[in-house]
Amino acid sequence: MTGAMLTVMLVLFAASIPVAIAIGIAAIVGIAGFTSFPLIVAAQQLFVALDKFPLAAIPFFILAGNLMDVGGISRRLVEFARSIVGGVQGGLPATCVVTCMIFAAISGSSVATTFAIGAIMIPALVKAGYPVGFAAALQATAAELGVIIPPSIPMILYGVTTQTSIPELFIAGFGPGFVIGGALIVTVLVWCRIMGWGKQDGENRLPFLRALREAVFALVMPVIVLGGIYGGVTTPTEASVVAVVYALIVGMFLHREIGLRDLFPIFRRSVMSSAVIMFIIACAALFSWLLNRQNVPDAAAAWLTTSFDTAGMYLLVVNLFLFVVGMFVETSASIIVLAPILQEAAQRLGIDGVHFGTVMVVNLALGMITPPFGVNLFAAAQVAGCSIDRMMKYLVVFIAVVFACLMVITYVPAITLTLPQMVFR
Repeated sequence: MTGAMLTVMLVLFAASIPVAIAIGIAAIVGIAGFTSFPLIVAAQQLFVALDKFPLAAIPFFILAGNLMDVGGISRRLVEFARSIVGGVQGGLPATCVVTCMIFAAISGSSVATTFAIGAIMIPALVKAGYPVGFAAALQATAAELGVIIPPSIPMILYGVTTQTSIPELFIAGFGPGFVIGGALIVTVLVWCRIMGWGKQDGENRLPFLRALREAVFALVMPVIVLGGIYGGVTTPTEASVVAVVYALIVGMFLHREIGLRDLFPIFRRSVMSSAVIMFIIACAALFSWLLNRQNVPDAAAAWLTTSFDTAGMYLLVVNLFLFVVGMFVETSASIIVLAPILQEAAQRLGIDGVHFGTVMVVNLALGMITPPFGVNLFAAAQVAGCSIDRMMKYLVVFIAVVFACLMVITYVPAITLTLPQMVFR
């Protein structure tokens, strides 16, 4: 049955059928053709998959990100980041990375980060003389920090799927986020020196104190949200609601850039984005449930631990496997289907669950900028008005940098585990 389901799913992927529909059809084929379950079980499992309190955080974090974007937060964060790192040659690309790191602590979504920050940074980079392909490739890459630095939607999914502590996963994401962000900043600064780009990047930027004053409400939001979680005051789901209320207050009454007529388009966009993610989650969970009924996770874990009997070799193979998977399969679906299988083998080899979950999320985030189906690529290309082909020669460098960071994060567990151990253990 498993082979038939995988074959159906791959054929549908090849036919460009949307991920959720392809996985759902494959699961229904498995139920109808290879089990005695009535098809009503599929509907029941779709409901059960979404009937989890932590998943309610996803639409609220998406809504909070959209409210902060329309409420003028993105522009203020860009000016604040530029006041810090924009005074050197190549400071504008470095500003893009720093802004994405800050916005990541608000949105939890890489695509939202691409649109919100890219709409400001890509035109600014092109106007300053940077190639449009470079600007789009940088924005797509930096935006993947949106799912690494907390709050992170993929980490919520991983925690729900594998029963791993979501607050621990959140705080574990800070280390990898800063490693990748720092590496990207160094890369663009050196690149600009070599190419002679950005010699006037330091002109016309706001003084630090003025930029800080204008961005203070945006900078307080991550403190409120994450402080509530780590202080034991709120759960991640409750914190997401707090984020929405805070974003509404800031956008409507403090910045006064959100009016009543703006709310419906914001809610509509948030509902559409949330519905897509939830549909993928439900279909992938149905597929995963069938695999569990066939004891696939246990069998796969036994085979993996027998074939790769050291943690180092297992992590290398998993990273290479996930790198390929991320090129073709959406992140949410990959986590729900693969996380139970891969984590069980990791636990048998003594790999910490929080560390493994963080590595998996970072790896699949890399898939968001790899052709042919990297969602950040399409989002950045749309914002920049250029083809993905024009991004490729720059993108290769950024992919290499992020992959090198992934290897460091994988084999230096202290990067992910130091903060969780200090706070929770």
